[in-house]
Amino acid sequence: MSLVTELILNADSEARYPAPKEIRIFQDFIRTGDQRIRIAAILAENEQRIVQNASAKFWERCPVTPSNSGNPRKTASCQRDQGWYVRLVAYCILAGSEKPLTEIGTVGIKEMYNSLEIPLRNLVEAMRCVKDEAVSLLNPEDAVEVAPYFDYIIRALS
Repeated sequence: MSLVTELILNADSEARYPAPKEIRIFQDFIRTGDQRIRIAAILAENEQRIVQNASAKFWERCPVTPSNSGNPRKTASCQRDQGWYVRLVAYCILAGSEKPLTEIGTVGIKEMYNSLEIPLRNLVEAMRCVKDEAVSLLNPEDAVEVAPYFDYIIRALS
């Protein structure tokens, strides 16, 4: 759900027009549209690079891990998940909201990885590496927009 949808639904649930503060939020959302599109495009165009470089950094920090066990299937699964989170962050940037993460990406996350016997501390470190790689591709202003979404994922795994 986008920020715009949230504003409209909140006003509609109270049978009112959006308040001046909500209109300003909407104006800011429109004003930052080009930036959000640019960021999402950078993430999309560089997803493989982000995941590959983040994995290499992660394996330097945590060499004994399922994703670095020599089992290509496990490596591919871990990297697929990392790419999925990069995509979810791009959705959040476009939506101007963390709803894609809360509704798609973090529901039952701990339980799922625990059931797969994947150490959560490893996932947290892997996501830190993904975050570092993603923000390294962005200018400082854009990085400030992206970092909190990765931090949200890291908190959900902690």
